[in-house]
Parts: sequence; structure tokens; C-alpha cells
Amino acid sequence: MLRFLLTLAWLACVAWLAIHPFADFWRAQRRNPFAFLLPLWLALSIAVALISAPWRHVRVYNLPSAWLPAALLFALGIQIYRRAGAGFSWSQLGGLAEIRVSKTPPRPLAVSGIRAYVRHPIYLGHLLEMLAWSLGSGLLVGFGLTVMAILAGAWMIALEDRELESRFGPDYKGYKDHVPAIIPRWTPYNPNES
Repeated sequence: MLRFLLTLAWLACVAWLAIHPFADFWRAQRRNPFAFLLPLWLALSIAVALISAPWRHVRVYNLPSAWLPAALLFALGIQIYRRAGAGFSWSQLGGLAEIRVSKTPPRPLAVSGIRAYVRHPIYLGHLLEMLAWSLGSGLLVGFGLTVMAILAGAWMIALEDRELESRFGPDYKGYKDHVPAIIPRWTPYNPNES
């Protein structure tokens, strides 16, 4: 059972590492971009898994009690995912708005709910889940992949911010200036702050 749990922790950290699409490039394509992106994501996940596999059982520590704070991080991550998904469809959460030209008018900038506290709650949820797996398992590779995910996430957030600013203009700029990307504010954002 422990070996299965450690393998699951390793694979959960591997699966998060994906490359954010370049919105303008993917919108310009005539074919469905997911026909290319899903196999690419799968190939990258397999490559990361193969590269990290030799270290998948190396543990920094072996503390069964570490699963207690990990459980809190899991619960918090799931709560953040749930709140981040409120009012959004699966296609919006999956990034279709970024890579497909839509014939329907764009929805207004979402600055309420959890997004009044943090700009990128999905990334925060991912980070908490990876930290939970790493902390609970004590796997060296989990911590290494979490660091890689933080670096990749910073890059992906920068790309996403640039794309959202081009779509929403000054409204997004004002929002970005007042709401942190990952570490939530203490008080909710009020668009009249801008």
C-alpha cells in the first residue's frame, strides 16, 4: 500500500507539469489545437516520468505523521479548486477560451468570489496539491517536481497575464495591480480601488 501511495504521489507531481499554450498561435490554427496539445502534454508527462523514475522511491524523510498536515493542504487545495470552478464551465477551466476563436461575446472579467482574493486560484490549488503529495510522502522527486512546477507556473502565469491583459485591457491591468497572482489578499478586491 505504501509503495502504491508513493508511486501515486510521484505521478501526481509529474502530471501537473504541462506547457501553457501560446494563445495567438493556437487561435490561428484551423485544426482543433487539442489534437496536438493533448498528445504533447502526454508525451511531456511521460518524459518527466521517465527522467524522474530512478528517484521515485528516494525519501527525504519517512514520517507517517507528515500525512496530517498534507491532508490539510489537500483539503485546502480541493476547496480552492471548488471555489475557482464556481461559475465556470469545464471548457473555460480547460483553457478553450485561450486557444479557440469564439463566435459568442466574451464573458466579463471575473473579479469576484475567490478571484477577488487571488488572480490564479487554479495554480494555487495545483501548488497546494503538489505540496501535499510531497510533504506527506517525503519523496525527494516530489519536492524537486514541485520546485519545477513553481518555476513553470511562474512562466505560465506571466503568459496568461499577458494574454488576459490583451483580451481585457485596462480592466485586467487594474485588477492585476491590486490582486496577487498566488498568495491571496486579506480583503476582497473592489474594482473601484483602481
